[in-house]
Amino acid sequence: MSYDENNVFAQILRGELPAHIVAEDDLSVAFMDAMPQSPGHTLVIPKEQAKDIFSISQVVLQHVILQTQRVARAVDQAFNPAGVMIVQLNRVGAGQSVFHLHFHIIPRWKGLDMKFHARTFEDTNVLAKHAKCIKGALDKN
Repeated sequence: MSYDENNVFAQILRGELPAHIVAEDDLSVAFMDAMPQSPGHTLVIPKEQAKDIFSISQVVLQHVILQTQRVARAVDQAFNPAGVMIVQLNRVGAGQSVFHLHFHIIPRWKGLDMKFHARTFEDTNVLAKHAKCIKGALDKN
C-alpha cells in the first residue's frame, strides 16, 4: 500500500481539517486525539509522508520519538495520571486505522477504564481545555 495523501492526518497537516494542536515544529505536530481513550490522549505525527514506522526516514523518526517523549512529559505533568501509555501501531493487522505514522500518548488511571478507540468524538471545548493544559506544561519546560 502506498501513502494516501487524503488520510485524516495529511488533511490536518494541510489545514483542511481542524485540530487542537499542542506543539508544532518543522518536522512534527502534536495534537489532541478527537476520539480520546482517556482525558489528555494526544497524538504526535511527523510532517513527512510516512504510512508507518517502516517508511519514515531515520532523521525524522528520531525527532518524532524525542517529540513524543517531550509531549508525554507535558501530558504527565498536566494530568498527573497513574501512568502514561505510548502506543504505535503498524498495518491493519496491528490495529492501525489511519495510515500516517503516529504515536498515541494515553494517560492511564487505576479504576478508569479506557474508552474504545475511534468510536466517540469528544466535545471540542473539552479538547481545547486539555490542549491548553498540555501547552501550559510544555511552556514550563
